[in-house]
Amino acid sequence: QVQLVESGGGLVTAGGSLRLSCTASGRTFSSYAMGWFRQAPGKEREFVAGISVSGGTRTYGDSVKGRFAISRDSAKNTVYLQLNSLKPEDTAVYYCAGQGTYYFNSAAAVDSWGQGTQVTVSS
Repeated sequence: QVQLVESGGGLVTAGGSLRLSCTASGRTFSSYAMGWFRQAPGKEREFVAGISVSGGTRTYGDSVKGRFAISRDSAKNTVYLQLNSLKPEDTAVYYCAGQGTYYFNSAAAVDSWGQGTQVTVSS
């Protein structure tokens, strides 16, 4: 298990951009596939993006394809989520997640969760 802390959320206007960061502490995360989920009030948790241990395989939820990008820096034990062309419907708490596998699979396989960072997009 890896301890995860997110940062970088905030308030932006529609069409703007943000970059979220998730840093692992206490353990190395070089053996962890990483991903991001989000949850808006009254809605179900939604998969946003996932990245393999090497960074070579990246997957995205349908609602964010072409707008968001996930990356990782193993030297800094950090995974990033670049959010571009933001829409009001992107407003949610974004959660970093990790699992001890090579590829990121699903929420059921996650064994480490961050505390969440709020992203609010105004119209």
